[in-house]
Amino acid sequence: GRIGALSYASQPAVAMPKAARMYPAEDAPARNPSQVQNPTKLRASITPGTVLILLAGRFKGKRVVFLKQLDSGLLLVTGPFKVNGVPLRRVNQRYVIATSTSVDVSGANVGSVGDAFFKREAAAKAKKGEEEFFATEGKKKEVAAEKVAMQKSVDAAIAGKLDATMKGYLGARFSLKSGQYPHDLKF
Repeated sequence: GRIGALSYASQPAVAMPKAARMYPAEDAPARNPSQVQNPTKLRASITPGTVLILLAGRFKGKRVVFLKQLDSGLLLVTGPFKVNGVPLRRVNQRYVIATSTSVDVSGANVGSVGDAFFKREAAAKAKKGEEEFFATEGKKKEVAAEKVAMQKSVDAAIAGKLDATMKGYLGARFSLKSGQYPHDLKF
């Protein structure tokens, strides 16, 4: 027991933090550093009009035109819908490859399109009985008239300036052939 006592004595005393004399009446909420929102930095290769290749999601492999960056940091892109069937969409820049090809988008007015434009309407939840649960006919969702109008105006501004070669390029899907490797390709 004597050896243990000596080893404790040789260690320096640890200073305990002094207790505060006064405490605030209301607890102030502590700022969580992870909640600080910094705007997402846009990749240098992505500028309005750049043709991007989508890597994930329903339209993977499609070539789309970049329009602008939204407040949430996501990219606003369009096919144009008339050319390759890709509507106005939001995509994360992690899931795109920027190509060196670009298109003139100066006529497209997308100032009013923000993250709220893509917000879904909350469907009224009704108690489902057995008949509703097993109902086979699916109700076709109607696209809002304002979205259709916006899509048409953007398409008209972009697709009107495309030549036949560019329309063919945007309409073609991107895929790797045998013996092709993405790190060897020049986009």
